[in-house]
Amino acid sequence: MKQEYTAIILAAGKGSRMRTDCPKQFLELAGKPVICYSLEAFEKSPVDHIILVSGEDSLEYCRTEIVDKYGFRKIKNIVAGGQERYDSVWAGLQYVKSDYVLIHDGARPFVTQEIIQRTMSEAAKTGSCVVGMPVKDTIKVTDQENYAVRTPDRKCLWQVQTPQAFATEKIRAAYAAVLGARHAADVITDDAMILEHATGEKVKLIQGSYRNIKITTKEDLLIASAFIENSCQKSVDINRK
Repeated sequence: MKQEYTAIILAAGKGSRMRTDCPKQFLELAGKPVICYSLEAFEKSPVDHIILVSGEDSLEYCRTEIVDKYGFRKIKNIVAGGQERYDSVWAGLQYVKSDYVLIHDGARPFVTQEIIQRTMSEAAKTGSCVVGMPVKDTIKVTDQENYAVRTPDRKCLWQVQTPQAFATEKIRAAYAAVLGARHAADVITDDAMILEHATGEKVKLIQGSYRNIKITTKEDLLIASAFIENSCQKSVDINRK
């Protein structure tokens, strides 16, 4: 029997670090909203369904200016998210009926088909996996006064990205357990931590891409624009040959 996959795309963030009135996922990037790039990637992927989670006040915008305008056919539900990221994921999980779920930040526009398919494959093997990349810089652990107290071996350090993929019932049960003990959720920053906190289970890390950046600041938007410009130039050069 064919296993089914659903992608939850998160677009409920306010983007306070971007310091703009428009949420970062709806800012224009090379002529279209940032969120469209992630949605296009999953639309073209083997994923069966997409659930788009937005802010309550952005539901109609997502329906008319994103889904209808760009013709996304795999988006089955547009759901209002919550105050925190984990609230938004939990809202999306209520609509997932497939065997596996991939959770992705809508502000990561450069997720590729290769990354998505590798994530799907690994989740089916191990039950859970997270995309990431080894860190390039030395990392310091500091005390409350910002004095360095420890330098961990960077060979063991990864910067975590999305998508993060899980067997649906496993991650849904983990979310229910952690959100039930609300105080525990305050330290949660990604979906893998939910599973780790609830079950103690180890989550497999698989390689993503250093280009799979999350647009959080204005500098990130400039980097993203440069990536697209570079890709367009390469396409022009190939067509000329």
